[in-house]
Amino acid sequence: MSTTAFTIPLWADLVAVGVGSLQGAMFASGFRDRKLDLLGVAIIGVATGVGGGLLRDLLLVTRPVALLSNWYLLTTVVAALLGMLLIRLFRRLDPIITFLDALTIGLFGAIGATKALALGLPEVPAVFVGVVSAVGGSILRDMLLNLPIALMHVGSLYAVAAGAGTVVLVVLVDLGVPISVAAAVCVAVTLIIRLLAVRFGWSLPEQRELGRISLPRWPRIPLRRRAEARTVERTETGSIPRYKLDRPD
Repeated sequence: MSTTAFTIPLWADLVAVGVGSLQGAMFASGFRDRKLDLLGVAIIGVATGVGGGLLRDLLLVTRPVALLSNWYLLTTVVAALLGMLLIRLFRRLDPIITFLDALTIGLFGAIGATKALALGLPEVPAVFVGVVSAVGGSILRDMLLNLPIALMHVGSLYAVAAGAGTVVLVVLVDLGVPISVAAAVCVAVTLIIRLLAVRFGWSLPEQRELGRISLPRWPRIPLRRRAEARTVERTETGSIPRYKLDRPD
């Protein structure tokens, strides 16, 4: 397949970066106990917006596109500032942040997998790059906020949603579906799975200790009796004198 068919439009990349920064800034603004100033919230928003793309380009050993154009950083800064303003207009932020978060991982997953395929990567590595691109921004966000990384703890499906979407994209591309259609389906699948997981509380099972196999146990002999048994055995073989067995009454 020709790589020209996989050219990612600038506007699509900027939309993903902008939505990610908007979501990151709104998410960070909700932690009032952390006493973040405007600069801190803006930094977290920018990191959320460009983090997935930076990790994607790092894996693909290409120049980070966020540093090749003025539009990327400008978009992230404006989106982060907008997120700080919007937080004052909405009383219930959780549904908005959840939707933006799901949209972010869908967009970055589609763009990451598409770029990997454009560079000639096989299907499975392309899915991996797409998932890393989808969740990279949220990982940086949680690290900057000193929070447990949501990806690694029990919760509504996150990386699984991104993985499902990117798998669908790769399969559709292999079947000859136009990349624009495959990318749109990828975003939709990721968005739907993520929102349904939040709505119904779907999650992967918690890691638990494997059940131990109950093996039959031999009856334990007291240490004194075992010592006496060894002494008797050695006596019978002539290795030690017989009088070693004598005990006082």
